[in-house]
Amino acid sequence: MTVGDGLALGVQAVTTIANARSTDRGRGAGRLYHEFLRVPDLSAGLYVLEAGGTDPQSPHTEDELYYVVTGRAMVTVAGETRPVVPGTLVFVAATIPHKFHDIAERLELLVLFGPAEGDRAR
Repeated sequence: MTVGDGLALGVQAVTTIANARSTDRGRGAGRLYHEFLRVPDLSAGLYVLEAGGTDPQSPHTEDELYYVVTGRAMVTVAGETRPVVPGTLVFVAATIPHKFHDIAERLELLVLFGPAEGDRAR
C-alpha cells in the first residue's frame, strides 16, 4: 500500500491534508495531482489548480468524487455547469466529460477514484 507521508495501520491509512499538500515538494514540480493513497479498489490525492488556470484532464475510466478543500470556480460535468466552493462534493461517473474552469481562487480538491485511478484502463 502506498501512503505518502501518512501512517500505515494494517490495511488502513491515516494522513492529513497538510501531508498531502507537502508529499511531492521537491519532486515532480509543476504536477497538478499528488496521489497519497493507492490500494486496488481506491486511490486518493490532492488536485491543485491555480486561479486563472486551466484544467487539462480528460475523462477517466474510474468513478471520481471531488471534495473542494479551498478555492472557488465552476465545474462542468456532462454539459451541466455549477459553482464550487469549499465543502462542495462533485461526483463524476466513469468516462463522463468534466472540467473545472473560471477558477477565481486557487482550487485544492481532494479526489477519490474507485477503483484506483488507471486500474480499469489496464
